[in-house]
Amino acid sequence: MKKVTIAEHCPILSSIQMIGGKWKLLVIYYLSQKTKRFSDLRRDLPEITTKMLTQQLRELEADKLLTRTVFPVVPPKVEYTLTAKGLELIPIIDMLQKWGNSSSL
Repeated sequence: MKKVTIAEHCPILSSIQMIGGKWKLLVIYYLSQKTKRFSDLRRDLPEITTKMLTQQLRELEADKLLTRTVFPVVPPKVEYTLTAKGLELIPIIDMLQKWGNSSSL
């Protein structure tokens, strides 16, 4: 018999698993402005390490929140763009930003 996990039945937990952590919402926020290259995201997020940004981008791609497009040129050119599923998060991020501005943090 298959053991059922909470994440399979809890949409909040499965959502947190997809966008949780320190960096994913910020990556999504910056990609909501326009398609970006890896170096653009590094400039937008100077405190993130290269390794962590790579990991976060891979996880977001695996969860189908962004697409990674590789152009066959030398040197390689890679661009990241939000998918329709990723764009659905923008109103939520906007609400979080508004809530953060109004809260006394």
